[in-house]
Amino acid sequence: MSLTLTTRPTLVDSFVPRSLVADLALVVGGAALTALAAQLVIPTSPVPFTGQTFAVLLVGAALGANRAAASMFLYLLVGALGLPVFTEGKSGLFDSAGKLTGTLGYIVGFILASALVGFLAERGWAKSSLGVISAFALGNAVIYALGLPWLQYSYGVSWDQTIAWGFTPFVVGDLLKLVAAAFVLPGAWLLVKKVKG
Repeated sequence: MSLTLTTRPTLVDSFVPRSLVADLALVVGGAALTALAAQLVIPTSPVPFTGQTFAVLLVGAALGANRAAASMFLYLLVGALGLPVFTEGKSGLFDSAGKLTGTLGYIVGFILASALVGFLAERGWAKSSLGVISAFALGNAVIYALGLPWLQYSYGVSWDQTIAWGFTPFVVGDLLKLVAAAFVLPGAWLLVKKVKG
């Protein structure tokens, strides 16, 4: 039995042979996809609207809990070390005033959210539209659960202002991402089933 980072097959395991080398490549690929999605930006302040969350949850659904969490940790690490992988090519965890950035909570939330979605995907949730919507909704909830309190603490604003900055502008986009994922992932599983007979 080969050494791998996942214990249950996921969507990507239908195409990629399971091995530690393949797992490491997928972890790097997931971090790279998230970095690319971070550059798809509609500027809103202080939290920009990006493609990151969709990439984070998609990585979770495709790679499974361990690989997805490792991928998001790698994303956070390389950004912290200075690679321009965060939104609009930014890097580092500190703002110009030397304080931890107000959006750091969201990025930390990516690790837990991708792990949760990956855990659910390993148990078949990514094979049906309802399962995908449920998994992605829970993943989004985790991101907000970490992102919003840190945003509120960082800026020292009211909860009403925090919600207005860090939640309300993203609701419609999050719903559209759920709908897109509900078509893409079950469709991909059906394709796998047809190809493999």
